[in-house]
Amino acid sequence: MSFLEIRTSLKASCARKALFEAVQTVGHAVSGRNPLPILSHIVIHSEGPGLRLMATDLELGISCRIPEASISEEGALTAPSKLVTEVLANLPEKGEVSISVDKSHTVHVNCERSNYKILGLPADEYPKLPEVADTVRFSIQQSKLKEMIRHTLFAVSTDEARAILTGVLMVFEENSLKFVATDTHRLAVKTSDVIDGQGSQNAIVPSRVMNELMRLLTDQEGIVEVTLSGNQIQFALPGETGVRIISKLIEGQFPNYARVIPSAFQKKLTIPVQLLQRAVRRASIVARENAQRVVLRTEDGKLILTAESQMVGNAHEEIEIIQNGEDVEIAFNAKYLLDVLNNLDSEEVNLELTEPLKPGVLRPVMKVSSEEQAGVPMESDYLCVLMPMQIV
Repeated sequence: MSFLEIRTSLKASCARKALFEAVQTVGHAVSGRNPLPILSHIVIHSEGPGLRLMATDLELGISCRIPEASISEEGALTAPSKLVTEVLANLPEKGEVSISVDKSHTVHVNCERSNYKILGLPADEYPKLPEVADTVRFSIQQSKLKEMIRHTLFAVSTDEARAILTGVLMVFEENSLKFVATDTHRLAVKTSDVIDGQGSQNAIVPSRVMNELMRLLTDQEGIVEVTLSGNQIQFALPGETGVRIISKLIEGQFPNYARVIPSAFQKKLTIPVQLLQRAVRRASIVARENAQRVVLRTEDGKLILTAESQMVGNAHEEIEIIQNGEDVEIAFNAKYLLDVLNNLDSEEVNLELTEPLKPGVLRPVMKVSSEEQAGVPMESDYLCVLMPMQIV
């Protein structure tokens, strides 16, 4: 473990809002379960004309900049993440904060008539974030990356006994990127193109990292630079705050997800997303008393959804659909259905089926927008496989 090589002194001032937001950003890397007291702290140090903040729990590290700050004395300090966040949250909203540290590592925080002394620790004892070489790298629009995470993260397993499934598999090959997530009950796969790709690598990124990215990414224009090296990954986000997220990857062999995806189907239902979403949500009120089981059945060009519970009663919903193939009857977990439907951006979804106890595949119906080909379906870059439930 390498440590920061930096002077343990600092005198600086900046806007309270900027400091509070930066402390909140890096504070998500602090783990309350870490036995090392210093890892409950964040580091603030001078960097050029501004400040850089950093925190890590040795698995995940987050850093960001405050570009506009007044530096009277260069150096660094540490302060307990939770405490300094609460103090800053309650200081005057539009105030200017002065922050410094003395030889006893006590941090002084001043804002208008508020003055605090917070016990810190030596900044040079704080672990240094690893350098991630850029031998394997690519760039991607932040809105695309956010969409890829949103379309797959819900399918990640929360079972720590199968750690390999608690992350998102990232398959990168030159100019193509694929995200895969599964908890063995469902499988989500999203594909996108990237910019300036170099090399190729499969990596399992912890769900915690993906959650942090979801929180920080926006739908605005901007490029995320991604680099991989060994068992480390770094995401450099766009913007003047220079947010960087560095994480260890989950080690191990991800299951062969391609075998789970049916290669053919015998029946296809084209269903309006909003109507199906609302019908499943209503039926789930009854279904939650019966293992979330919702039965889907086709009849006379309609999709009929039913749910039953001896304790509550039953639900019955009907939706007009386009049906290809024979009538079907299959049961799915209502929550799993909603997880997919809540994240679709299309107006319609195709449900592809074979047999009642074989997996079903949900694919959004994508349509080109050009006048020449208006309304023509195009191949979807997203699919979700759902395992059916026994109809009882």
